[in-house]
Amino acid sequence: MTSVVLLRKPEREIPKLPYELVYTNTREMEMCSVEIEPVLPGKETPAASESAEDFCYRRYGMEIEVLDYMYVKYARVWIPDPEEVWKSAELLKDYKPGDKVLQLRLEEGKDLEYSLDPKTKELPPLRNPDILVGENDLTALSYLHEPAVLHNLKVRFIDSKLIYTYCGIVLVAINPYEQLPIYGEDIINAYSGQNMGDMDPHIFAVAEEAYKQMARDERNQSIIVSGESGAGKTVSAKYAMRYFATVSGSASEANVEEKVLASNPIMESIGNAKTTRNDNSSRFGKYIEIGFDKRYRIIGANMRTYLLEKSRVVFQAEEERNYHIFYQLCASAALPEFKTLRLGNANYFHYTKQGGSPVIDGVDDAKEMVNTRQACTLLGISDSYQMGIFRILAGILHLGNVEFASRDSDSCTVPPKHEPLTIFCDLMGVEYEEMAHWLCHRKLATATETYIKPISKLHAINARDALAKHIYANLFNWIVDHVNKALHATVKQHSFIGVLDIYGFETFEINSFEQFCINYANEKLQQQFNMHVFKLEQEEYMKEQIPWTLIDFYDNQPCINLIEAKMGVLDLLDEECKMPKGSDDSWAQKLYNTHLNKCALFEKPRMSNKAFIIKHFADKVEYQCEGFLEKNKDTVYEEQIRVLKSSKFKLLPELFQDEEKVLSPTSATPSGRVPLSRMPVKPAKARPGQASKEHKKTVGHQFRNSLHLLMETLNATTPHYVRCIKPNDFKFPFTFDEKRAVQQLRACGVLETIRISAAGFPSRWTYQEFFSRYRVLMKQKDVLGDRKQTCKNVLEKLIQDKDKYQFGKTKIFFRAGQVAYLEKIRADKLRAACIRIQKTIRGWLMRKKYMRMRKAAITIQRHVRGYQARCYAKFLRRTQAAITIQKFQRMYVVRKRYQCMRNATIALQALLRGYMVRNKYQMMLREHKSVVIQKHVRGWLARRRYRRTLHAIVYLQCCYRRMMAKRELKKLKIEARSVERYKKLHIGLENKIMQLQRKIDEQNKEYKSLLEKMNNLEITYSTETEKLRSDVERLRMSEEEARNATNRVISLQEEIAKLRKELHQTQSEKKSIEEWADKYKHETEQLVSELKEQNSLLKTEKEELNRRIHDQAREITESMEKKLVEETKQLELDLNDERLRYQNLLNEFSRLEERYDDLKDEMNLMVSIPKPGHKRTDSTHSSNESEYTFSSEITEAEDLPLRMEEPSEKKTALDMSLFLKLQKRVSELEQEKQSLQDELDRKEEQALRAKAKEEERPPIRGAELEYESLKRQELESENKKLKNELNELQKALTETRAPEVTAPGAPAYRVLLDQLTSVSEELEVRKEEVLILRSQLVSQKEAIQPKEDKHTMTDATILLEDVQKMKDKGEIAQAYIGLKETNRQSPQDYHMLNEDGELWLAYEGLKQANRLLESQLQSQKKSHENELESLRGEIQSLKEENNRQQQLLAQNLQLPPEARIEASLQHEITRLTNENLFFEELYADDPKKYQLYRISLYKRMIDLMEQLEKQDKTVRKLKKQLKVFAKKIGELEVGQMENISPGQIIDEPIRPVNIPRKEKDFQGMLEYKKEDEQKLVKNLILELKPRGVAVNLIPGLPAYILFMCVRHADYLNDDQKVRSLLTSTINGIKKVLKKRGDDFETVSFWLSNTCRFLHCLKQYSGEEGFMKHNTPRQNEHCLTNFDLAEYRQVLSDLAIQIYQQLVRVLENILQPMIVSGMLEHETIQGVSGVKPTGLRKRTSSIADEGTYTLDSIIRQLNSFHSVMCQHGMDPELIKQVVKQMFYIIGAVTLNNLLLRKDMCSWSKGMQIRYNVSQLEEWLRDKNLMNSGAKETLEPLIQAAQLLQVKKKTDEDAEAICSMCNALTTAQIVKVLNLYTPVNEFEERVLVSFIRTIQVRLRDRKDSPQLLMDAKHIFPVTFPFNPSSLALETIQIPASLGLGFISRV
Repeated sequence: MTSVVLLRKPEREIPKLPYELVYTNTREMEMCSVEIEPVLPGKETPAASESAEDFCYRRYGMEIEVLDYMYVKYARVWIPDPEEVWKSAELLKDYKPGDKVLQLRLEEGKDLEYSLDPKTKELPPLRNPDILVGENDLTALSYLHEPAVLHNLKVRFIDSKLIYTYCGIVLVAINPYEQLPIYGEDIINAYSGQNMGDMDPHIFAVAEEAYKQMARDERNQSIIVSGESGAGKTVSAKYAMRYFATVSGSASEANVEEKVLASNPIMESIGNAKTTRNDNSSRFGKYIEIGFDKRYRIIGANMRTYLLEKSRVVFQAEEERNYHIFYQLCASAALPEFKTLRLGNANYFHYTKQGGSPVIDGVDDAKEMVNTRQACTLLGISDSYQMGIFRILAGILHLGNVEFASRDSDSCTVPPKHEPLTIFCDLMGVEYEEMAHWLCHRKLATATETYIKPISKLHAINARDALAKHIYANLFNWIVDHVNKALHATVKQHSFIGVLDIYGFETFEINSFEQFCINYANEKLQQQFNMHVFKLEQEEYMKEQIPWTLIDFYDNQPCINLIEAKMGVLDLLDEECKMPKGSDDSWAQKLYNTHLNKCALFEKPRMSNKAFIIKHFADKVEYQCEGFLEKNKDTVYEEQIRVLKSSKFKLLPELFQDEEKVLSPTSATPSGRVPLSRMPVKPAKARPGQASKEHKKTVGHQFRNSLHLLMETLNATTPHYVRCIKPNDFKFPFTFDEKRAVQQLRACGVLETIRISAAGFPSRWTYQEFFSRYRVLMKQKDVLGDRKQTCKNVLEKLIQDKDKYQFGKTKIFFRAGQVAYLEKIRADKLRAACIRIQKTIRGWLMRKKYMRMRKAAITIQRHVRGYQARCYAKFLRRTQAAITIQKFQRMYVVRKRYQCMRNATIALQALLRGYMVRNKYQMMLREHKSVVIQKHVRGWLARRRYRRTLHAIVYLQCCYRRMMAKRELKKLKIEARSVERYKKLHIGLENKIMQLQRKIDEQNKEYKSLLEKMNNLEITYSTETEKLRSDVERLRMSEEEARNATNRVISLQEEIAKLRKELHQTQSEKKSIEEWADKYKHETEQLVSELKEQNSLLKTEKEELNRRIHDQAREITESMEKKLVEETKQLELDLNDERLRYQNLLNEFSRLEERYDDLKDEMNLMVSIPKPGHKRTDSTHSSNESEYTFSSEITEAEDLPLRMEEPSEKKTALDMSLFLKLQKRVSELEQEKQSLQDELDRKEEQALRAKAKEEERPPIRGAELEYESLKRQELESENKKLKNELNELQKALTETRAPEVTAPGAPAYRVLLDQLTSVSEELEVRKEEVLILRSQLVSQKEAIQPKEDKHTMTDATILLEDVQKMKDKGEIAQAYIGLKETNRQSPQDYHMLNEDGELWLAYEGLKQANRLLESQLQSQKKSHENELESLRGEIQSLKEENNRQQQLLAQNLQLPPEARIEASLQHEITRLTNENLFFEELYADDPKKYQLYRISLYKRMIDLMEQLEKQDKTVRKLKKQLKVFAKKIGELEVGQMENISPGQIIDEPIRPVNIPRKEKDFQGMLEYKKEDEQKLVKNLILELKPRGVAVNLIPGLPAYILFMCVRHADYLNDDQKVRSLLTSTINGIKKVLKKRGDDFETVSFWLSNTCRFLHCLKQYSGEEGFMKHNTPRQNEHCLTNFDLAEYRQVLSDLAIQIYQQLVRVLENILQPMIVSGMLEHETIQGVSGVKPTGLRKRTSSIADEGTYTLDSIIRQLNSFHSVMCQHGMDPELIKQVVKQMFYIIGAVTLNNLLLRKDMCSWSKGMQIRYNVSQLEEWLRDKNLMNSGAKETLEPLIQAAQLLQVKKKTDEDAEAICSMCNALTTAQIVKVLNLYTPVNEFEERVLVSFIRTIQVRLRDRKDSPQLLMDAKHIFPVTFPFNPSSLALETIQIPASLGLGFISRV
């Protein structure tokens, strides 16, 4: 035992109390989905406000340490079991100190008394709480012991199907014996760059940790993979190397990573074999160093091997095989190249048939042989060397079949002409007699002489086998050397990662020398592992400043000393091998004498004297001494080796050429390469006796030296450990054998690691994690602002013993069991809270139930009482009804009597009252008349008296007033003489006047009121008079009516009598009529009933028919709609797939183009500057030229020598234009081929329809179709040929690596020129063939259905009409000269063109053709006029229909895309339905006519479409040809002007060229000089800062400026200027993006401007489809001279590339935020509970640079969105970018969720759903809900829902299957397997439930891939978005530095 300074050991072991929370499902609590059971007796819990100490005091009656009494009732423990190793049991009563037995109950319900050891009184280990079971890291368990580790591994392996688990720094890997989808490239990408503790355990996580530490710490790394045979060591090492190869890549083009991976098949074939435990067992150890350069890319590798099991070559146990390579050779014996090896079946050879199992199930040895040979080829082993290897291996097989015949007991011989030996000698190239002799003899050398001695048959067989083993071992070493040479780094190695795949600790029934060496190596590795573990622990505690003291641990150095020290086992073995008569028995005796009873680790078996026992760290192992010496010597005879060295076969001597320098001829190194150090050691010159000493090195000595070197290497690196566990011996998938697992856990050191961890502080929490988890145990007053102090205060209250925990700088360290105790306290607190909640809820439920019952009782009472009341009311109503009936009966009698009396009384009263009224009326009449007379008389008298009185009064007044006036006059005359009097008078007069005026006014008012009263009185009088008169008249009339009524009564009485008589007669007649009517009615009713029955039958039949018709119509409609929808969806999917494929190809092309540019730049740095004399202007060819563009009269073949002189800077543009031209031409040929194919198919259908009517035409038609098919086949073959040549051209352009390749005359350049010439010729031929084929198709169409071609005109006719529009010949010449001035060529070109007067002849011919066409036009004019009249009406109707369709289209364009498609389909269906109905009615009587009408309608539609397409093409072609002809004729007339006389010039005057002059208003164009083009590109593109432009100027300003420059070049008709500007613009944008391609603003800015430039080219292209969106002023700005459709395609491709680059930039920015913000950060505080974590979470490779939250992601999204909006990006394009961003967020989040077990919980599902809702809210705020971004998050949403739904019953399974339609089956099962409860109230998912889900989803057809493709980019589209901005209003700011351009 050795002590290491580390931790203080506790003074005593303290028992700990586990606690399990019991819970069941209930339907009453949907929110938490669990219900706590009532507290059971003895399961007392603390109160809500009770501390742990108070609870213990109350529970146990005294103040004690809490952890001293964990063994209480219901605590669960582990007890040993012979079958299952450990069984779980539950205590039935509390344990008290001094108890000798424990009352337990097993899980199956059986009670048991467990007896304690009376000596140690050791209690059984406690079981961890269920919440800690299944953890990723075993060190996260609160109780660290063997049963806890075993149970945790079993739960993860069986229940969760997880094969990897951390144990501190060790990765435990359990072999599943099944292929798992967890090693793909998507998984590698998911683990790349992640910290080790962030993801679920995986071999990739260990590899990533090693790779990251190598780059970070600048230190070499090692991955040590160990385990017994069949545990999966080789596969784990292979996956680790695959990870390095995938993540790092290679530093050169030699694909070193592929070579590293290719070494595996070779080494497996020669070093692996089938054993009883493993079908592919590695029978050697290997250490592979993978070298990296300074950029940490793979540059090479190196392999060391250890202890090859050579004995397997000559012997195999039952059910085992030899090495795979032998069986691969036998399986491939039939191959021609193997005939010389003379191989056969594996059962034929002695060395391959001993095991009796030559075939492995599921393995094809012949295929494996192919893989082995391919790997050899990849590693540079030539075919000749391969055949040499196979030749040696075949020789070994034949050598095994050599037999010996005994002469006597001491000698033997080989049979003569022995076939196996003959074949062996032929294959090895040695003499038969010599080999046969030395196989049966040996040479003995003494000090004086040498003699030859025969050997016995047994010794001969052993010598043969030793020779075979020696040959194979040397061949193995030779292959390893050559593999290392192939993997050798060509550059200096900066660092390396070593992968050690070595055998684990082995113990069998019979253990020999091999097991001894293996266990010795594992002792050394275990010692290194222990020291590393202590070193890490010490670093952790020192980092956290934890006090540490001594701790005892097991040190295996004594065992190592026993083996390798002086006088150790190996030393005594080597000494015995040197003895002349040394034997295994004598060696055993030496061991007994030396170590027995002297070393505690060495023992002797009781029943054997030829064995010994060594106590290893894992177990005791008994070794049998027999064979140790022979295997250690590894004897082989020198004479046999000498014969092999003299072989004529070159490879064989190579195997032994270095033996004398390094190796013994009688031994082979187990490693294959002795010099294990970095630098090769050059051996010194051997002295005469030195070689013999070196030859005596034994296998053990060499192995010990190799092991020391290996340990030195490992100690110089940072090790990472992978322990592979074999779960069962039968290779059953996912079957766990506890016994075998425990054996391996003990052997591999995992349990020792656990023991060391348990002795210290295994549980470690950060302060924040502890606070989040145990916040429930704190009171509000305990929570402080300082989290660290808060945790300290709480822990001091919860745990009294301060030795049980320690406070570090950033973490809290706990002893084993303390976390379980804290979990118990937390669970008790939550239980009490849950019980209180349950109490309240149950009380509320009972109250609610009581209220329902009370309400029901009241309702019943109400109904009963109501019923009784209704009965009583009914009784009262009946009583009241009887009384009422009586009342009315009595009333009727009394009333009748009263009526008689009343009528009599009324009659008397009427007569009496009439008499009295008449008398009163007469009296009143007389009185009225008297009053009237009196009134008139009295009025007359009064008026007369009034008039008399008035007259007298007036007269008196007049007299009096006259007298008074006279008096007053006198006074006035007197007073008038004085002024003052006058004044006084004046003052008085004014007052009087005013008074008089007032009086007059008052009198007037009185007068008016009197008049009104008088008028009212008159009106009242007149009305009263009229009323009286009317009364009198009414009375008179009533009197007359009374008289008339009396007379009428008398006449009515007479009529009544007559009517009574008639009534009697009528009644009699009625009776007779009624009798007849009844009879008639009866008959009618019978008839009507019969008719009704018939009518009902007819109705039912009609309804049935209508129903059938409707059903059929509905079915047809539904089927058509369904079919239409399916076809639409399929077309959309096909379109998206094709678009995605195209964009991927475009992306690959851009990548290759960038690589080509990089290589070209590198090449330019290496080559010299080109000569200045060869510099010339850019090529005139560009990508916008079609096959009809005639920009130069020099043919391409003639122009090629000129192009060859261009410098390398010009070749890129040339290659690009040629590539685009060829690409476009190929696409056009493909389109033409497709259109011709479609038309041909239509013609064939028409021919089949017309076959019955035109029987005489089939032979001709068949011949024509045969000819067309032949032409079509030729076109297809030629198209394929063009594609192949285009591919070769692309290779020649993109794979350029050296300057010599692109130089003139180079092979690639010549290939380019030859292919260009051939392609141009082939294009001309193809054009002629297409024209011929089209004409034939047109003629066939006319033959099938003759009709006139209404709209087709020849090219010459169109040209003639265009020429005739000009007024005279002078105007034509002027136009030609103007065109010539803009398209002038060099004199050299002109002379070449005008050679031999060709153009003049062409011009004369053109004139004659024009005259001929003019005469033909006059003759056809009349016939066309008649046709035009008929066509105009048809055109008018088509225009109306077109206008209506345009209106519908405009309406549809305002709808969203889905509704737009649906609306357009609906309109089309409606139109066709109406039209069909109309013609169905029209041709209802003649179905044949209707069918012919339909056929003609279809043909007409097809013809119109074809004519429209032909007209468009013809117009474009003729426009371009017109330019060419104008150019020719202009140049021709310039040449002819010198030969024309002045008179002729006068006769045909030529007008001067019209120079375009500037208008006063701006035309929306920008003018610049040709030499300023580079300056324009530099200022506007290369040096432009996007931020300033986006903030201060209008969006898309650079695009507008560039387009206005293009417009001016188009206005000048300068083709070269247009091409040059567009090419420079595209190249400039590419340069900017290459330079600043990682800046989001730059990429977004140029994506927006590229799209705007593209839209401008479309908007102003002059095409009708784009012009309808423009204003009239904008239509005036359209391009007039050039069709830039091809450049639009180039710009569209450039926009796609920019978009993909933008997506990559987005992904790089968002990638670090997603996992932290979407998964790790707690957006809803307190929902996610933090579980205890293990060591890995605390030792991540790189500390977090900053925690990202969801707000960080949303802020970043806002930033992206605002930048794109500022740059003026199209809204539809923004939607696509947002959709891609959300897809990246969803995919990365879901992928991490699927790889992180700690994230799969109910609370995390709530967090994810909340985060997704925040993202959806962001979409709503930005009005982007219709962008499709939300749908990309659907898989993540469903995964979060899956975490939250119930997962127990079949109904839950059905709901999950229907809900998770966006998740694959693998993803659903993975989430269910990973689901981990964070709190005690959650339940684990049962395995049976997961199997139910798998059964339900087995029919679902989805991808087996587990992870989403986070790198997927949706295909992008650029919908046309016209600008409303007027070009003439755009101002150029001075800040752009574009002063050299001017507005036009």
